[in-house]
Amino acid sequence: MRPFSYKLYLVTDEAACLGRDLVSVVEAAVKGGVDMVQLREKDLPDAAFLAKALRLKEMLDRYQVPLIINDNLKVAVQCGAMGIHVGNNDMTPESILKHWTTCGTLGYSLEYEEHLQSTSAQLADYLALSPVFETPTKTDTVTAWGLEGISRIREQTAKPLVAIGQVSAANAGAILQAGADCLAVVSAICSAPDPSYAAEILRNEIEKHARPDRKI
Repeated sequence: MRPFSYKLYLVTDEAACLGRDLVSVVEAAVKGGVDMVQLREKDLPDAAFLAKALRLKEMLDRYQVPLIINDNLKVAVQCGAMGIHVGNNDMTPESILKHWTTCGTLGYSLEYEEHLQSTSAQLADYLALSPVFETPTKTDTVTAWGLEGISRIREQTAKPLVAIGQVSAANAGAILQAGADCLAVVSAICSAPDPSYAAEILRNEIEKHARPDRKI
């Protein structure tokens, strides 16, 4: 299992930025404490997706923040991303690792508890529990895990757990205490009036509630 030390994970697309420049919004978020970024553009053609990914990576490289691409192996490889994130209905981790042997980080969204024992979950470097709570930004999921769900999965795996779905400063502590290692957010930062301040508030909550016993 490869090291995963990230704590505040921004998942973003153009729509979430509410008309503002995506790279500028993400840069502000990084200054506030985001330490990993995933670009998710399900509806863009590959050429436009790649162009956006290259712009974003150029900025992120200056801060040494890794870029993850959502479910597009071609774009991930061509832009030099650190890794890729997929879900149950996307390209499989097995196929990704077969075609991209130098993939640095492979994330997998866990939708059902029984999928924890699947080959896809076993091959992943981290598991995203998506959504923790119901969220309007992610409508194609099945399970809303809740705090109890996080705790159940935590008991069954040592893999890093990333919680996403209505994560906020108000519930960050409870989510971490339930067993998550990293908090992923979309609109709580991207759609905030001040993305840097929103990220800073979340990061402070994460540092306050971090569990010292977890070494990943």
